[in-house]
Amino acid sequence: MKKLTMEWIKKAEGDYLVAKREFKSTPPVYEAVCFHAQQCIEKYMKAVLQENNIEFEKTHDLGSLLEQCKSFIPQLAKYHMELLEVSSFAVEVRYPGLEVTKDETEKAILIMNKIRKISYLYFKM
Repeated sequence: MKKLTMEWIKKAEGDYLVAKREFKSTPPVYEAVCFHAQQCIEKYMKAVLQENNIEFEKTHDLGSLLEQCKSFIPQLAKYHMELLEVSSFAVEVRYPGLEVTKDETEKAILIMNKIRKISYLYFKM
């Protein structure tokens, strides 16, 4: 595995740990959990692209990253709708005007865990 790919994975794992920790905090800050869940997914997808020498833009759009990643990990395509929902947690939730619910947060954690597991299998970690 390439050094830069490993750096993306390390960053993704950091976001994974923060999302899990914040979800268990009292009270949980749902917006922070969802932001870090989105970041974890984004960084795992960028690790896939990096490992395969695919250039990608600086983007938080999980739909766009999915389009580039699904040729390497076809099973990601079945999470298209969920990834689009989680994609909104990259920017919008960090500003006033949008509240995140417990249900949305639980869904974000669930999809993060699924994408992380698929990534682990892809990289055979």
